[in-house]
Amino acid sequence: MPTAIIVGAGIGGIATSIRLAAKGYQVQVFEANDYPGGKLSEIQVGDYRFDAGPSLFTLPDQVEELFHLAGKNTRDYFAYDVLDVITHYFWPDGLRMKAFAEPEKFAREIQDQTGEPAAQVLKLLAKSREIHEVTNHVFLEKSLHKLATYLDRDTIRSIFQLHKIDAFRTMHQANASYFRDPRLVQLFDRYATYNGSDPYQAPGTLNVIPHLEYHLGAYFPKGGMYQITQSLYRLACDLGVEYHLGQPVDQILVENGRAQGIRVGEDKVAADLVVSNADVVPTYRRLLPDQAAPERTLKQPRSSSALIFYWGIKREFPELDLHNILFGANYQEEFDFIWQRKRIHHDPTVYINITSKYNPGDAPAGCENWFTMINVPHDDGQDWDRLIPEARQNIITKVSQMLDVDLEPLIEAEAILEPRTIQSKTSSYLGALYGSSSNNKFAAFLRHPNFSRKIDNLYFCGGSVHPGGGIPLSLLGARIVGDLVPEG
Repeated sequence: MPTAIIVGAGIGGIATSIRLAAKGYQVQVFEANDYPGGKLSEIQVGDYRFDAGPSLFTLPDQVEELFHLAGKNTRDYFAYDVLDVITHYFWPDGLRMKAFAEPEKFAREIQDQTGEPAAQVLKLLAKSREIHEVTNHVFLEKSLHKLATYLDRDTIRSIFQLHKIDAFRTMHQANASYFRDPRLVQLFDRYATYNGSDPYQAPGTLNVIPHLEYHLGAYFPKGGMYQITQSLYRLACDLGVEYHLGQPVDQILVENGRAQGIRVGEDKVAADLVVSNADVVPTYRRLLPDQAAPERTLKQPRSSSALIFYWGIKREFPELDLHNILFGANYQEEFDFIWQRKRIHHDPTVYINITSKYNPGDAPAGCENWFTMINVPHDDGQDWDRLIPEARQNIITKVSQMLDVDLEPLIEAEAILEPRTIQSKTSSYLGALYGSSSNNKFAAFLRHPNFSRKIDNLYFCGGSVHPGGGIPLSLLGARIVGDLVPEG
């Protein structure tokens, strides 16, 4: 039986282990942490449970496909609820709005609350669908770095429709063409943050993202987001994948231009192929120190990072739901601070995720678990020890004003995740959540491919390589690797 080693047990690595096991490989996964999941993990703070990282679940078919591939019943491992309301939005001027999952209902809500025609909302969402139809099969489901992709019928069809993907104006310019009300432009601009980008720089192609929520649906896994990790980890183990948790890899071994295995401490473990689920930068800098690195790729601008406060709140807020956005008053300046000044704006847009709304056991009775996040620059040597307490106070002041509450006394438990600890816990270079940014219209082509051009039998998956970061793209990247690897 052919053998494979995967470096890293992030969601992309776990999914890849399942795909390779299903292809007949004997798979071992080595993970530095003593738990699987990477960013898609969980933490416990006192009596409060939190999903540590990604909090929005879309494209559940990407998860279900792995169970079908393994010949298993998804419901034996994993279940989820459909969200009727995706997000609750709050603006500084007092406007509050619900983003209903059903597009027509969402459009009517916008028309009722702002006066903007519902038809404009549906027009934007139709454009989002069109961009997805043009790009999905090419940019997300296949390697952009293999000639066969460009000889495929779907690719050729998409190439002749590339003029439809809105790549030559920014996301903000595209959204501003639909609405007069700047608050709605702000609402749709925020989707750039889903992959750590800037709507004032990123191409309008990123307006593909709303399609995932409003046409394909948003969901909540029963038990929380970490159940995605747990269910796939359990499936992998049931398929015979061997996990080595708490065992960091020190080197990927290469001989005669071919990956031969790994070194863990003084031990060498041989394999027919190696897949790195680690961030591509430390993969080359630390695990492949003697190999020529693709410097142009590694030096691409990094995505943004996050500052997250995990707060146990000793009160319930009926006006809040699972996903909540409290917008800042000056969105363009906020992104200017992140991308140009490399600092944190004094009035940041705040995202609050409260899983206890759907999973009551995540907080004590009468309380809520607040995953409170703002977008921040990746680590560029800032004085985080000064910036983090300032940001904390600004967030508390903002939430207190917008919800008409004195928030500080309600915080009875707290943990913090910030760019430096994101890097140390997940090996994400500079704490960038999504590898390189998508602020360039050619960003999809500038990401590292899912294989090495110079080292045979070396592959890559995870958020720092093609097709990108986040749960759906990491799962799609695992599919691409599975398609590239020969049958066992």
